[in-house]
Amino acid sequence: MADPGLDLDYLRQTLLELLAIPSPTGFTDEAVRYTCGKLEALGIPFELTRRGAIRADLKGEVGSPDRAIVSHLDTIGAMVVKLKPNGRLAVVPIGTWSSRFAEGGRVSVFTDERPHHGTVLPLLASGHTYSVAVDAQPVAWDQVEIRLDTPVGDEHDLAEAGFNVGDYVAFDPQPVITDTGFINSRHLDDKAGVATVLTVAKLLVEKKCKLPLDCHLLFTISEEVGSGASHVLHGDVAEMVTIDTAPSAPGQNSSEFAVTIALQDSAGPFDYHLAHKLLGLCTTHRIDHRRDVFRFYSSDSASAIDAGNDIRTALTCFGTDATHGWERTHIDSLRALGTLLYHYAQSDPTAARDRRELGPLGDFTHLPID
Repeated sequence: MADPGLDLDYLRQTLLELLAIPSPTGFTDEAVRYTCGKLEALGIPFELTRRGAIRADLKGEVGSPDRAIVSHLDTIGAMVVKLKPNGRLAVVPIGTWSSRFAEGGRVSVFTDERPHHGTVLPLLASGHTYSVAVDAQPVAWDQVEIRLDTPVGDEHDLAEAGFNVGDYVAFDPQPVITDTGFINSRHLDDKAGVATVLTVAKLLVEKKCKLPLDCHLLFTISEEVGSGASHVLHGDVAEMVTIDTAPSAPGQNSSEFAVTIALQDSAGPFDYHLAHKLLGLCTTHRIDHRRDVFRFYSSDSASAIDAGNDIRTALTCFGTDATHGWERTHIDSLRALGTLLYHYAQSDPTAARDRRELGPLGDFTHLPID
């Protein structure tokens, strides 16, 4: 693979700065402000929806049809559901993830006044007290609680300290980047994707690349709860590439060292022509890549289609081990993803006829069935 000149130091630093900003779904304003600051520094114009989804604009030679690249700023997290008599907090998840990965997590609980810190523990947290019963405790959200680093002894103390049902809980990312190129952290989904998109944008701007089409960089704020890209698209977008995480695990074909092109997720197949265009770009530019299918996973592409947008969608991902848990990827996967996006932004439209929402059969696409 010929690296087009991606600034990997910028990518790493942007990722670390993003990870340091708590942003569970519904609590994303500061991550939005940070991302807007990065766009301003690059001289890229942008607009925000009422709730903070971002649409940034890289101008091309043609305004319609245009394309979009979308990643999401929100992460999984939790919310307080009960102030407990023992002075601890019961929680429910924000997004879909297992309490197995919450256990032992350091957290910030955001009350109306200020953040407090604590640790998520199983109800039976001490082997010296409960012996082997610790090992028999079920894995479930009603089996964990937050032990606060605040002097509270019961629910009345909690209320006096300002805690309420509905307080947001953000899990500390605890990032570690190794000298072997591995990036370990919670919330790589999708902050590693956002950092990669910003790095590609930086390169396109610095090289003054001529884009054949307007390219919109979309940053959504509710992907983890399923509504993501449903509220930031506009009618001229004909094709959209979603950036997200590819689970690298037994039974999957993804790799932590390559970019993955998904052909289907739980919402159904992606657009054949756009997906194969991305595969063709990988082949042409010798980008290490994999194909995969995700059975228990959906993305911003699904929310865009569900909202009634008649657009081509594709999903391209960085390979990640232990998704929605203690996640790990490798800088080689982010480099491969960024290289693909760099070339995609400069490619011709997938189908020229897509400039029309409705049109005749004449130039409609073909499939290789003969």
